[in-house]
Amino acid sequence: MFDKQKKAMKFPGSKGEHQAQEEFGTTSRAIAFYNKQMLDYLNPLMQQFISTQEMVFIATSDASGSCDCSFRAGLPGFVRVLNDRVIAYPEYRGNGVMASIGNMMENPSIGMIFLDFFQSTVGLHVNGKVRIVENQELPNQLDMARAIMEDLQPTNGRYPERWVFVEVEEAYIHCSKHIPLLQKLDKEIHWGTDSTKHKSADFFKSKDCPRVWKEDE
Repeated sequence: MFDKQKKAMKFPGSKGEHQAQEEFGTTSRAIAFYNKQMLDYLNPLMQQFISTQEMVFIATSDASGSCDCSFRAGLPGFVRVLNDRVIAYPEYRGNGVMASIGNMMENPSIGMIFLDFFQSTVGLHVNGKVRIVENQELPNQLDMARAIMEDLQPTNGRYPERWVFVEVEEAYIHCSKHIPLLQKLDKEIHWGTDSTKHKSADFFKSKDCPRVWKEDE
């Protein structure tokens, strides 16, 4: 499914990342971080961490570099660890804009951050390359998808429309010092709803604001 050939590199990170380290005098700290904290796969503790998370923030960009940051959520472990180099998460019904998926169609790079606000206050960055997988493709990839087939049974409106498979290229900690410890309260989740009340869809009162594009009547 993914190219398993990985070229040897001196250090991970982008050219701009290394240039910034040199310019701002952080090269030695960065090298220590690369050597002590960053992996190109998910070790067992990282896998266990992901298997308990109920949310993840994702960042994508299109071919021109225009960016979008979004949020995904589900039951604990909704992001499935398929092996130490591949994870998969479901795309549930949304607003139909497809901003993230659209970016992925032009540019397969993704940045993800899992933040544990309720116990450890630790975060986990996972960066990699994506492949969009339709539900009907899953039976043909049982070696990759056996762990997620059970999610194809509709439950209270929660049903994956498709999946995003992510090949891990970087995995590293986001330290806990600035992540707040929050208290989790009960909230009824209305999966798949189009109710403006349940979605708080007009919270920002943007419906009647002017727009630069011509609205389709």
